[in-house]
Amino acid sequence: MLQLEHLGLSARRIQKSDFNILSHLRLDSLFLGLEDLSEYRPGYLLVFNVKSLKIALPTNTELPVVLDLKLTVTESLELSNIQGKRVNDLKEFLSKVSKNGRLLNLTLNNIEVSWKSITNIFQSVWQSSIEYFTICDVTILEIIPQQFLYTNTSLKALTVKDTKLRSMTFDQRDVYRTFADMNIKALTISDSQMLYMLCPSNSSSFTYLCFSNNTLSNIGFEGCNNLPFLETLILQKNQFKALVTVSSMTMHMKSLKYLDLSQNLLQYEDDKSGCHWSGNLVNLNLSFNRLSELVFRCLPVNIQMLDLQNNHISSVPEEIVELSNLKELNLASNRLTDLPGCGQFSSLRLLNVEMNSVFSQSSKFLQSCPNIKKLKGGHNPFRCSCELRSFIDLGKKGVMELVDWPESYVCEYPEDLRGRLLKDFHVSEVVCNTNLLIAVVLIITVVLTVTVSLFCVRFDIPWYLKMLWQWTQVKHRCWKHNSEVLVNDVEFHAFISYSEHDSDWVKKVLIPNLEKEDGSIRICQHERNFVAGKSIVENIIDCIEKSYKSIFVLSPHFVQSEWCHYELYFAHHRLFSENADNVILILLEPIPAYIIPSKYHKLKVLMAKRTYLEWPKEKSKHGLFWANLRGAIHVKLSGNEAMRVL
Repeated sequence: MLQLEHLGLSARRIQKSDFNILSHLRLDSLFLGLEDLSEYRPGYLLVFNVKSLKIALPTNTELPVVLDLKLTVTESLELSNIQGKRVNDLKEFLSKVSKNGRLLNLTLNNIEVSWKSITNIFQSVWQSSIEYFTICDVTILEIIPQQFLYTNTSLKALTVKDTKLRSMTFDQRDVYRTFADMNIKALTISDSQMLYMLCPSNSSSFTYLCFSNNTLSNIGFEGCNNLPFLETLILQKNQFKALVTVSSMTMHMKSLKYLDLSQNLLQYEDDKSGCHWSGNLVNLNLSFNRLSELVFRCLPVNIQMLDLQNNHISSVPEEIVELSNLKELNLASNRLTDLPGCGQFSSLRLLNVEMNSVFSQSSKFLQSCPNIKKLKGGHNPFRCSCELRSFIDLGKKGVMELVDWPESYVCEYPEDLRGRLLKDFHVSEVVCNTNLLIAVVLIITVVLTVTVSLFCVRFDIPWYLKMLWQWTQVKHRCWKHNSEVLVNDVEFHAFISYSEHDSDWVKKVLIPNLEKEDGSIRICQHERNFVAGKSIVENIIDCIEKSYKSIFVLSPHFVQSEWCHYELYFAHHRLFSENADNVILILLEPIPAYIIPSKYHKLKVLMAKRTYLEWPKEKSKHGLFWANLRGAIHVKLSGNEAMRVL
């Protein structure tokens, strides 16, 4: 028991020796629940050796418990259930508390008194050692104005909470004047349905005023010069509507640093007269009001902490007064659609934008907010896209502390990503960077082009394509001219013109591959088919006219042959005179342009305007070459069997 610090007891009856066991204890706090006490005699309460004493007084007001209280070391006293006769007992008890006593804190709960009695209680406390006086749940039965003597006092703070009035027929100014002229440091009147407050009659010592949860729509502080030391003013949960009016109210409060106007009905329309705040105001709470983004035109220029939570703000305008001292800004639960810039908030360190409609950060945010150390941006409907990559990097790299990261940062759009944590959202740099994407596409295109070109060169793809095109053209012409029709007055499929130097290739390669054993193709060769006795020219003309096609084997030797020139001339003449497609050029060897004699201008014309076949050196290409050549001379000759494409 000697180590006991806190003790609570209840009793229905008290005898003289009941508390003897407590006389030698040094307690920090003692609670006596005496609500049901029915038997008590004066003098039965001991002098308790306790710092904090709480007593719930009996409902029977005839029991003189309060009068028996003797406080020697007690610093804090709390009494509950004070009605009827016990009010007078309380006044008598307080009259005995001297300025030299130990009692510093007094709290009265559940008290019913007249205004006269409570004024007497205030007066007794005023002249005692009590520094902090609190009255909770007080009912004032009647109000008759009383004179109050504002002598020197030890009282520092008075708190009145949850006040009820039984009578409404009184001059409220008499009541409010009593409180307004109290020359103490702190005054709180809350939950008391106050309608207004008065400016102190003289220069006041108030440093703290709290009038929360009342019905204030105006306060009599306009033009008030008697609050030179006021640092904290709390007006939350009232009915203030005009922000301009409230700002003017603080104009003469030269020491005001903290103002709480949360949970009111405040609005601001762009007023030409502007707002006039206290020059030293650094902490302003305007949360839970009806303010729009126009509020940024009505703010104290030296503000350091600003709470605008739960208003109607959809953006932060760029054209506002610079708030260079602002360090903390709370914009939670508004209507923002992206993270605001910090152009006018150069010293901003903490930004709260949670529970808005933020889809992504604006480009201005990262550019203009380099000094932000902590960002609270969770519970927003983020659109997970390229625009959000920089914001996600803030959380991943720890450049900026994201409060509640990562669990409060979740993708909302697009639907296929809904519910995914931002930290798990990944998108390639190439996809998001247009310039980089273009560069990658160009590089890939160049690489593919070079690769295809090398592939074509390596496997001679252009030659195959050219030959396929020629084969297709031949087939097309055959279909167009209906090659199945018999060709009359023609004995040979082709007449071959070549230089004697190329005769080995013609006799051993060309003719054997065209003239198969089935006799489907007949070739006219001057060594075999020239008629003896006729002139060479006559034989040439005769062979050309009796052949369906004329094949010219071109090489550097060809252009040096006079007879080849004649053969080419007559074939070219037939080409134009009969409008027949009867010339086939085979380039056996490349012919440099400079070695072609001028008289071979017809050859130059033919090679420039007509497609010619090149003899491939690679054996793998020979099959396609012969297929093209056979297709070009494929025709039915009179008296022969039907020809077929090999």
